[in-house]
Amino acid sequence: MDARIVLLPGDGIGPEVVAQARLVLQAIAARFGHQFEFQSHPIGGCAIDEFGTALPDATLAACRKAQAVLLGAVGGPKWDDPKAKTRPEAGLLKIRKELGLFANLRPIRVQRQLVDASPLKKEIIDGTDILFFRELTGGLYFGDSGRNPHASGEEAFSTMIYNTGEIARIVRMAAEAARKRRGRLTMVDKANVLEVSRLWRQVSQEIISKDFPDLKYDVVLVDAMAMHLLAKPKEYDVVVTENMFGDILTDEGSMLTGSLGMLPSASLGSPGPGLYEPIHGSAPDIAGKGLANPLATILAAAMLLRHSLNLETEAKAIETAVDKVLDAGCRTKDIASGGPSLSTEAMGEKVVEAVKAK
Repeated sequence: MDARIVLLPGDGIGPEVVAQARLVLQAIAARFGHQFEFQSHPIGGCAIDEFGTALPDATLAACRKAQAVLLGAVGGPKWDDPKAKTRPEAGLLKIRKELGLFANLRPIRVQRQLVDASPLKKEIIDGTDILFFRELTGGLYFGDSGRNPHASGEEAFSTMIYNTGEIARIVRMAAEAARKRRGRLTMVDKANVLEVSRLWRQVSQEIISKDFPDLKYDVVLVDAMAMHLLAKPKEYDVVVTENMFGDILTDEGSMLTGSLGMLPSASLGSPGPGLYEPIHGSAPDIAGKGLANPLATILAAAMLLRHSLNLETEAKAIETAVDKVLDAGCRTKDIASGGPSLSTEAMGEKVVEAVKAK
């Protein structure tokens, strides 16, 4: 296969972890006989510094022409001025909108080798394997917002809005995934309070009853789900929810694994390329020190192979390589529990070696 992959290293530790994922993808290409063309473009704070915008036109144009996009991270204290004309995160919101990336997939899988790294008891989390589908282009983050004068000073508003089509397309995507996994789909809402959630519940129920009657389907209120994730995470398979709820729940779920450095994500839409990234931030406090864990970005590269290039065997080869490296006791500082640790580059080299070793 010939494929063009755009790299968006971004800010902070982004360039470090993306560099290791690129090396792993090159090893995969060599092993399986593919040709991957890589192009690097700026996004986020570094793009603001150079071009005055978080998403330059040339970056967006390159992404549109690619088969897939691999992102590092954006942001940092340097660009946190609330009076700034633009912020690094604006680049993320814009690229999601421009590429039509409406579904964010976040697997929360507890690695058996790292079960003791979680703050929760082993018997609670061991065996956890959840795939979250978070709607990405609607809800509070994209609805009308602003401020008005008020007798006390000001009032602020943010509008949560969804339509039937936006709900249906991600529920269908999640249901298809559940059918290929363990056959259970959970929809999370706040239908006891929010009208928007009542529409989510109505549309979801209609789709499941008509087209996916084979699935075990249930609905959980978001506040209850926040508790269940900590008390009985193994009970869940595929979870679908709206933008803000998904943002909060997936960050909570990430701590089941003990480190943000282990979790990848994919943002998918149609017909454009998918966007793949680790769920961690730019971590400017450790940038350039070789302390960042590259495994989340490497696993995001596996998702890229699976979802954008339809290379399932190659994706599993990366995941197997990561398992072998962890089995061998290799750890970066964030997952070393005080023991010996490897640098970002050394961990990436171990994965490349495991890919080559088959």
